[in-house]
Amino acid sequence: MSRARLAPAPPKRRTSPPRTWRSWSGLASAEPARTTWPNASDEVVALVREARDRSAHLKMVGTGHSFTDVAVTDGWLLRPEGLVGVREVDRAAMTVTVLSGTPLHVLNDALHRLGLALHNLGDIDRQTVAGAISTGTHGSGGRWASLSAQVSALEIVTGDGVLRAVSTEEDPELFQAARVGLGALGIITAVTFRVEPAFTLEADEQPMAWGEAVESFDDLVAQNDHVDMYWFPHTDRVLVKQNNRSVDVPRPLPRLRRGLEDDFLANTVFGWMNALGNRVPAAIPPLNRLAARAQGGRSYSDASHRVFTSPRRVVFREMEYAVPREAGMAALREARGVIERAGWRVGFPVEIRTAPAEDAWLSTAHGRETTYLAFHVNAATDHRAYFTAVERVLQAHDGRPHWGKLHTCSAADLAPCYPQWGAFAAVRDRVDPRRLFTNAYLDRVLGP
Repeated sequence: MSRARLAPAPPKRRTSPPRTWRSWSGLASAEPARTTWPNASDEVVALVREARDRSAHLKMVGTGHSFTDVAVTDGWLLRPEGLVGVREVDRAAMTVTVLSGTPLHVLNDALHRLGLALHNLGDIDRQTVAGAISTGTHGSGGRWASLSAQVSALEIVTGDGVLRAVSTEEDPELFQAARVGLGALGIITAVTFRVEPAFTLEADEQPMAWGEAVESFDDLVAQNDHVDMYWFPHTDRVLVKQNNRSVDVPRPLPRLRRGLEDDFLANTVFGWMNALGNRVPAAIPPLNRLAARAQGGRSYSDASHRVFTSPRRVVFREMEYAVPREAGMAALREARGVIERAGWRVGFPVEIRTAPAEDAWLSTAHGRETTYLAFHVNAATDHRAYFTAVERVLQAHDGRPHWGKLHTCSAADLAPCYPQWGAFAAVRDRVDPRRLFTNAYLDRVLGP
């Protein structure tokens, strides 16, 4: 067993007067009564006890990459920057314990230096580990798609001010609830992930006609370790990304080409196109056709985390639903029909991914193989009519909304979607009976 840190020791904990906090998308903001930067779990314990004694609400934010108000509070806001670092590496058990405020991109780089990797990742790596697991952040394919499914243990400070270590052996009910806990059960201070030896991903990215992509989707998923598809509205073009594990020496893209395609074209130029589309909506369909035609094929290989993730600098808004695996393509076809009949001008692609079934109680893939359908607009676009109409289609296919992305569901809507809803509620009553960690969003989606 070895130990390592990712960053120098943080400065002494500090507290600031009220000031506005905003999420990455700008959709969520808060003016907390107090903001504090704890540096250790015992400081979190002390803060929770103090908040409990003063009957103050308390929330820990991540990096603000959720699109909902899941982290908003007008009470006490805890910032994660002081809780960064790898605390323990257990090579015999193949686990790594990391402090909860560690951003995923920092963890990925540290694991790579150790010759290790997570099994799967989403396509954005700016989130903290606690924020990512709490909202069900996921990738596509593999044995485990979500980060929560790769968690073997965690530490959490519950509403009584007690630091609890939970796993399948220790308080398994709290463990199953807290792996996707929405911050409703306490403040996570450390997460233990199952890891594996670092591996290479062979990436093959090719454009495909809509009909071919939809009809061959099941075969593509069966034949590859990880599949992502991106459909460009107003076109018949789909970009298909197939990633497969390899033991070969990586053949990464040349730095200049990667910078040109993944940064300049996919971010800078794409941002310009969206800005033009906002000014001249009629230009969006031809711009999408241009963007789709510009997506040529490419093949390369690299360390897994460099293939899974991509830079995202164009600020957007997103709604994503998890539908049963077998309903995925039917739901996608219907969503396309809604978009085309309504005549909306949609400048962002629709993303399609899959996931194996999971057992965390509020995982959107709980108990069933899943297809994820994600819909986006840029931050200057009014998303409401588009998302609401598509949401009806996804709900009709027994869809579950991503906890950190936009949706209109209430607890009454969500309870029938999750077989262990009552068990989660019972754990919440046990560990936070005073609702120290609640806010308006949690009252809406979980109930008061």
